[in-house]
Amino acid sequence: MLIEVETPVSLEVNELSDLIKLRRFMEDNNLKLNKSAIARELNIDRRTVSKYLNGFKKKQHRDKPSKVDEYRKIIDELLSSDTQVFHYRSVLYRYLTDNHNMDIPAQTFYHYIKSNPELDAYFRKSSPSGANQCPVVRYETEYGEQAQLDWKESIPFILSDTGEAVMINVLVLILGYSRFRIYKPAVRMTQDVLIHLLTEMFETLGGVPKVLLTDNMKTVMDESRSSYRHGKVNKKFETFANDFGFKVMPCKAATPKTKGKVESQMKYLDEIRAYSGKLTLVELYELIGRINARVNNSICQGTGRIPIMDFEKEKDSLLPLPHESVRNQYRIRTTRVKVNAAGMINVKSNQYSVPRDYIGKAVTYQVHDSTIYVYFNTKLIAVHLLSNRKLNYSLDHYTDALATNHIFKSIDEVREMAKHNLEIIGGMYE
Repeated sequence: MLIEVETPVSLEVNELSDLIKLRRFMEDNNLKLNKSAIARELNIDRRTVSKYLNGFKKKQHRDKPSKVDEYRKIIDELLSSDTQVFHYRSVLYRYLTDNHNMDIPAQTFYHYIKSNPELDAYFRKSSPSGANQCPVVRYETEYGEQAQLDWKESIPFILSDTGEAVMINVLVLILGYSRFRIYKPAVRMTQDVLIHLLTEMFETLGGVPKVLLTDNMKTVMDESRSSYRHGKVNKKFETFANDFGFKVMPCKAATPKTKGKVESQMKYLDEIRAYSGKLTLVELYELIGRINARVNNSICQGTGRIPIMDFEKEKDSLLPLPHESVRNQYRIRTTRVKVNAAGMINVKSNQYSVPRDYIGKAVTYQVHDSTIYVYFNTKLIAVHLLSNRKLNYSLDHYTDALATNHIFKSIDEVREMAKHNLEIIGGMYE
């Protein structure tokens, strides 16, 4: 049986990649290629013709090394850390720019991470699981009408100076219209601390919102609000609300999206875990302050505006603060003392260290939740846990003081001597 097959008798060459087809056509039809003629026709070099006839294909993308490769070793070390956690690519990006002088556009960095399966898998695994996809009804409030309040609870953190593992909580307040935020860290979430921090927040705002939207935290509510119950506000907190002039509006239990404006702020505070093991408690509090300032000066995704600029419009609509005598009832007591020659202050007959730069100066301290907070003006300079020991030194404070009075070969030698001395002091004064 004969089968008729149509044989092509012409081939169109429009670009260099067609030359391999031309070669096959010529070989199949036992024809001889004239490379010089092809080169003249296409106005290219004869050697280029030979290269493409032999199957050369131009790469679509150049194998250009990424600038991020210079930081790959650091990235691998950070993501394999036992203490530091990076929930988001943006957190890792800020950490590298702030601490390793990385000067690379954010989108370039994110593309590098996403295009690397190993790195991308880390963030898929570390990112907090998303909420369900139930529809959310968005609503806005007028100037000064509402603020939302919530805790970012129990952030695990290892202190760099002592190696102690602590749980940090951050109280978050956000104004409904401007989205201006205030972050206040605390070791514990007692009612006294909550009311004290709220007092400070209102003073920072220079006024009080008409409504405070909260969840059913026990320090606010004696009985939770639900679909079947109105809930009952705690008597002490209700007195506080009446004195400041705001109305408490609890959300229904298990409906976090009701206060979605404040809930959306929690992701920014996940950056804290990226510094676990790298900061002291004082440095951690300073970090939270920097995060707070950054988000207030950045464009809000919800409004497309900068919160601190909208706050200028909103603050005049807030309720006035109550008289200072009323506010003082809700403060945690502040005591003024003078730092002695040893760089210590007296608290309840025991002594606690502060940085040596403050020797001879007057400082203030507050005691709450079994913790001492020492300030110079408004700057937090030391944090200590209440102790029964007569002398209580921070390792950094003692090391710094020791380095000025002795000659050592290295800072590591100073630190080792400081640890040794503190062990002896602790034993003598226990």
